[in-house]
Amino acid sequence: MEVDFQGYIILFLVWLVSTVLVRIMLTKFRTKPRLPPSPMALPILGHLHLLAPIPHQALHKLSNRYGSLIHLFLGSVPCVVASTPEMAKEFLKTHEGSFSNRPYISAVDYLTYGSADFSFAPYGPYWKFMKKLCMSELLGGRTLDQLLPVRREELASFVQLLLNKAKAAEPVDVGAELMTVTNNVISRMIMGQSCSSNEKEADEIRKQVKAIAELTGKFNLSDFIWFCKNLDLQGFGKQLKEVRDRFDVMMERIIKEHQEERKKKEVGEGGGDAVKDLLDILLDIAEDETSEFRLTRENIKAFILSSEFCTIGGYDIPAKTRLFVNVWAINRDPNHWEKPLEFEPERFVTEEGSGKSQLDVRGQHFHLLPFGSGRRGCPGTSLAMQVVQTTLAAMVQCFEWKVEGTVDMEEAAGLTLPRAHPLVCVPVARFNPVPSS
Repeated sequence: MEVDFQGYIILFLVWLVSTVLVRIMLTKFRTKPRLPPSPMALPILGHLHLLAPIPHQALHKLSNRYGSLIHLFLGSVPCVVASTPEMAKEFLKTHEGSFSNRPYISAVDYLTYGSADFSFAPYGPYWKFMKKLCMSELLGGRTLDQLLPVRREELASFVQLLLNKAKAAEPVDVGAELMTVTNNVISRMIMGQSCSSNEKEADEIRKQVKAIAELTGKFNLSDFIWFCKNLDLQGFGKQLKEVRDRFDVMMERIIKEHQEERKKKEVGEGGGDAVKDLLDILLDIAEDETSEFRLTRENIKAFILSSEFCTIGGYDIPAKTRLFVNVWAINRDPNHWEKPLEFEPERFVTEEGSGKSQLDVRGQHFHLLPFGSGRRGCPGTSLAMQVVQTTLAAMVQCFEWKVEGTVDMEEAAGLTLPRAHPLVCVPVARFNPVPSS
């Protein structure tokens, strides 16, 4: 039986030519997507070179030139930049369902056990469950009220530290001390123990937070350059493993201690009136067979890690999404920003239905977004406002603050708009604040 190879070859050529012609026609007549204005991009880098030296200021300059909505490529990752309250509302409210996911960041994904936490979990049933849990139990009004003594004790310790500094006329790194008191409050609320109660453990937690902040804050080629996706050219893999292993050992010990205490309470040997911390609440949910989601050990550890880092570490991960909301540029009216030290925060005050004026810190009007807005807004806003207001009130009421020279308002790179140089002041006591606190 003869095989007609010539016929097969002809059929193959006809198929090949037809496929090429169809692809050419489809490419020619395909409707191009309507994209926002975009600056000239470089091969491979995209627009990354335009974001130096301080990304948020660079984005502000780009928004002045190209408008309130810009299309950029961070390497091979596309993103859009919104720079006005009206445009931010479109993303964070009108179309928030399409922009509620988090981008994939390899370092964060690894450290949080495959995005098993709450902050970076994909938008879906698990995230919705954890959001409801945070708002109702973990960070709800009842839990915050129960943990009020914790915040009160840490604030009293903070005021006492400042009083000692004032008596010795010693300078204070304000940012560092505020970070310490926040660290202590959050650690006690989450795990029932203050970092200041064990200096060795406190130092370990600080190192953990610093290491996590550094690793997640570094530019990772695999997140932005497509052909580097599966390559560890910068050697982050080993560092990430070391950091997570140390955190894992520490968390396993703390979880076991909690479980032992819980067993003692069950048999009547422990203090039954002790207030539950957030780790206890998470363990309750993990053991509840009727719960909508059974939390795994990885879920719990990832939640603790992201809570510690996001609150203590300042949530200072550089913006790596497909969506930038340029907080620095939003409502940056030059009439209010003629000089750095003449900023007028009164423009963010809104009139409520009751006729009462209040600061719109929850971003409902999208002019001020310290805690984000929409579905993925920070669930810890109420806690943060309680800690910030009482701490600031104590600092202002109990002390005067002397600054040597002038206050340097230079900004550094970072999502939370950090200072480039620390604020160092000498506290001067107005009166003995300890008895009244």
